[in-house]
Amino acid sequence: MDNIYFLQAAKGGGSIQFIFLGGMILVFWLFFIRPQAKRAKNQKKFIQELDRGAKIVTIAGIHGTINKVNDDGTLQIEVSPGSYIKIEKSAISMDWTAALNKPVAAEKK
Repeated sequence: MDNIYFLQAAKGGGSIQFIFLGGMILVFWLFFIRPQAKRAKNQKKFIQELDRGAKIVTIAGIHGTINKVNDDGTLQIEVSPGSYIKIEKSAISMDWTAALNKPVAAEKK
């Protein structure tokens, strides 16, 4: 009698493990993969919308203004009057550029 009960319990335990594994995969997707894909999509949109005259910050911390958008995926930026450097579009920090261009809040009196 005890052996029959043991076999029935073993069969039911396998389905619970599959449900638990599926739940873990779902949580992993919700908290890790989905936000990363959303961020990559936003970064790609941000880079495509860059145009001449935009103030940017690179991932190396270099501040500049876009002078020319090249067809080969690079930008010519002016870092100081008359000084230009050529960088890859992917080297622009979306977060730091957004912080740079964020409107300054009026000071409270």
